[in-house]
Parts: sequence; structure tokens; C-alpha cells
Amino acid sequence: QVQLVESGGGLVQAGGSLRLSCAFSGRTFSTLVVGWFRRAPGKEREYVAAITWGGGTTYYSDSVKGRFTSSRDNVKNTVLLQMNSLKPEDTAVYYCAAKTGGGFFQNLGNYPYWGQGTQVTVSS
Repeated sequence: QVQLVESGGGLVQAGGSLRLSCAFSGRTFSTLVVGWFRRAPGKEREYVAAITWGGGTTYYSDSVKGRFTSSRDNVKNTVLLQMNSLKPEDTAVYYCAAKTGGGFFQNLGNYPYWGQGTQVTVSS
């Protein structure tokens, strides 16, 4: 079992920055992948980014590439999502999720473990 807790959401003006944290507990595996997803009002949950726990390889959706950066802290068992140059369209509830098995990291159905979500609101 893996438990996930997000923090760091809030209200920020367009162009500003926020950093989200995803603290997880339970067993970790070299194959662990932590993904970030978001759900904007009236829209379905969508993939944002992912990071492999073992190697720290990162992946990003086209909509956030160059603005968001994911990193990991092996000591604190925490994954971070640094969000810069935020836009009003980034407004959403952000979730971190974890998977240890195979499957595309962009597919939310491949993630059995989810955090509770944290609200990010970007004002224009």
C-alpha cells in the first residue's frame, strides 16, 4: 500500500509560481512512478507530469512543458511539482498518484494510489 498526501495549493496571480508537494508513505519500489494530474472545472482529469522514483526521469504534457518541473526527495519520500508562469487555464484540483506496475504513465487508469487533491487557482 502507498499513501499520498498533497500540499502547497493556493491562489496566485497569472505569471506567478506555486510548488506542490506529494508526500508518500508505505512501500516504495524501484519501479515506482509518481504522476501528477489535474481536473479543471467542468473537465475530465488530465495528465500533467510524471517522475520515475528510481531514476528521476521526468515527463510532461505539452501544456506545461517548460513551465512545470517535477523532482523527488529520496530522504523525505516526497515528490515536488514546481509550477512557474502560471496561467488562468492552469486552475484545477491537482492530484498526485502512484503506480508500480506497467502501462503508460499518462493513463490515469494505471494508477491505483491517489492523494486527496489540492486546489490551485490562478487569477487573471
